[in-house]
Amino acid sequence: MKKENNVTRRSFLKASAVAGAVGVIGTGSAGLLTSCSGSEKGKSANTPLKEPGSYYIPELPDLAADGKELKAGVVGCGGRGSGAAINFLNAANGVTIVALGDVFQDKVDGLADKLKSDKNIDIPAEKRFVGLDAYKQVIDSDIDILIDATPPFFRAEHFKYAVEKNKHCFLEKPICVDAAGYRTIVAAAKQAQAKSLSVVTGTQRHHQRSYVESYKQIMNGAIGEITGGTVYWNQSMLWYRERQPQWSDFEFMVRDWVNWKWLSGDHIVEQHVHNIDVFTWFSGLKPVSAVGFGSRHRRVTGDQYDNFSIDFTMENGIHLHSMCRQIDGCANNVSEFIQGTKGSWSSKGGHVIKDLAGNVIWQYDGDAEKTNFQQTDPYTLEHVNLINCIRSNKPIEQASETAVSNLAAIMGRESAYTGQETTWDAVTASPLDYTPADLNIGKMDMSGFNVPVPGSEKKAKS
Repeated sequence: MKKENNVTRRSFLKASAVAGAVGVIGTGSAGLLTSCSGSEKGKSANTPLKEPGSYYIPELPDLAADGKELKAGVVGCGGRGSGAAINFLNAANGVTIVALGDVFQDKVDGLADKLKSDKNIDIPAEKRFVGLDAYKQVIDSDIDILIDATPPFFRAEHFKYAVEKNKHCFLEKPICVDAAGYRTIVAAAKQAQAKSLSVVTGTQRHHQRSYVESYKQIMNGAIGEITGGTVYWNQSMLWYRERQPQWSDFEFMVRDWVNWKWLSGDHIVEQHVHNIDVFTWFSGLKPVSAVGFGSRHRRVTGDQYDNFSIDFTMENGIHLHSMCRQIDGCANNVSEFIQGTKGSWSSKGGHVIKDLAGNVIWQYDGDAEKTNFQQTDPYTLEHVNLINCIRSNKPIEQASETAVSNLAAIMGRESAYTGQETTWDAVTASPLDYTPADLNIGKMDMSGFNVPVPGSEKKAKS
């Protein structure tokens, strides 16, 4: 889960203080310091994978440029929604939050209290909306930007409505949990592009300077042609909520949403999408097929797995291995590794590029970043970029790109659930829809939520 980070601004030290010790590689208009052993000689021999200017590199200054006042509304006021709200407010001057929505009153009031205590922002009672249609009331308020941090199941429809109402969007990841949601996202993203709306998603590695600089190195040919990779999110068991007697079926599941596949998409989609996304971003490829397995050993609530292992075959025939686990007492690893014809890159150990002999030829200089930038939190920097794109009238649209990694994770999940190979073409066209038949805030048919059993007639239900 993402952690809220309220950054304390400290005095800015100019790059010249350490520029003599390390090389300077630009990130947009803001200089970023990196270190590179013997890089100039090696770089001249590199053949770029893509020519500079042909791929997107965000500008990542500490603070968005001043401009028109922007008003946001938050839908989904729990921990991530509260964190995203503060990230947004820390990203620029002249921005505020004017409306809140959630299915639960205590979540709305909790964020309202936080905004008052932390930012002296008052959200009046008439701008605090509760219920399954609260998102419409927030979007229909006088806002410029929707910050959507609900359980992932709801996000596709919220995005669709926001685009219809001409709102810019920040969408937490993942942005869908099934094929029906994927198609909704893709259609809405096209409409956002046509309307010149800006959309940023919560794949914050796209706004993390270490990843951006690594991406630039790989595009410059530092590891040669990409031949494969492995991505990991292995950690201890995530949180869960024990059911309280006063909770309805719906309330129990939504308060415990991270453990229910219809709400979260399972943790391969909800969490591991970050790592899969790094590979699809760096390689520019989508998977054509997936074969995988998973199981449930120690999860306490819900109906989803606690581990997955997926073999993806990408468009050009190379393979990506995806591994994720949420089980206590096991080896942990959250990182990405990409192999190329000339070397390899890994985010583990500080974003390192090695040649085929294992020699380090480039490493990101995190200390230099801390010296030269006051804002190093990618959860805030993604809002800096969103606001800059809106104010400069240079739209960014990330939903269609995130939809690729999101559907890849769905492909892997469905292969593990069924024990069968899945394909991109079949999944994108499938009727897969996790919407419960009797979705409502009260009692629901809980018999429909079963743990999938691969290779059997027992199907994943929702």
